[in-house]
Amino acid sequence: MNTNRRILGHIYMGAFLAYLMIPLFVMAGAAFNDSKLPTVIPWKGFTDRWFIDLWNDNRIWGALGNTLLVALAVVAIAVPVGTAGAILVNSISGRVRSILYGMMVAPILIPGVVIGISTLLFWNQFSVGSGLHLSVLGQVSYIASFVMLLVLARLQSFDQGLEEAALDLGATHAQVMRRILLPHLYPALGAGAAISFFQSIENFNVTLFTRGGADTLTVYVFSKVRSGITPSINALALIMILITLSAAIWYEINRRRKAKIEAARESEARRAEALEM
Repeated sequence: MNTNRRILGHIYMGAFLAYLMIPLFVMAGAAFNDSKLPTVIPWKGFTDRWFIDLWNDNRIWGALGNTLLVALAVVAIAVPVGTAGAILVNSISGRVRSILYGMMVAPILIPGVVIGISTLLFWNQFSVGSGLHLSVLGQVSYIASFVMLLVLARLQSFDQGLEEAALDLGATHAQVMRRILLPHLYPALGAGAAISFFQSIENFNVTLFTRGGADTLTVYVFSKVRSGITPSINALALIMILITLSAAIWYEINRRRKAKIEAARESEARRAEALEM
């Protein structure tokens, strides 16, 4: 019975990974196919022309630059706002906490089209025109909720006694925040920054209504759908995937190296304690 379960588990895992990876392989293959359509069937020969076209496409690089600029701005605003919201929710209790938590989570459940239109109409009341700055504000209004959830989950494992002990020993609230609370929240803050960055890059609905005349990558791809997508988009997607994979591999190698160093230090400490005894 256990053998059958193990086999079924392996089959399921293989099918799940294939479901995730086959579209990526097809997309990558289309970047090298000498066809004007982004497809691998029929295969018309290997070519690098789409990478050359991508390099010479100034509009797509401008759109990518705007996308990265917006994403970095969203991270810079959403992480502090989401962290502050999580600390506030964690510091209160009762019915007020439930109401406040529901209000902060609600933007995640609202369709992006509604957020985009609402952002545009709201800021127009203050004579703030559309543009990338408005795209940043619109995206932050719901991306900050993701950060709040991550930080709030991390706060559940925080020992409040550490804060009380530090305050009793004469530390200020700013010192407690900087030296005790924030170091505990660093993993959640890093994850929140990563999610904010990628959520902003792939955002379309909010950006479409608030961008003004500026291009972002998702809007550019959408405009190419009407005029005809070329495999240069596949070439850009392949480059972005390779960069993401490289960053993930580097992070995992660095994490394992730090874990090995920490394990060695703990082993050395145990050995020293054993010798002292």
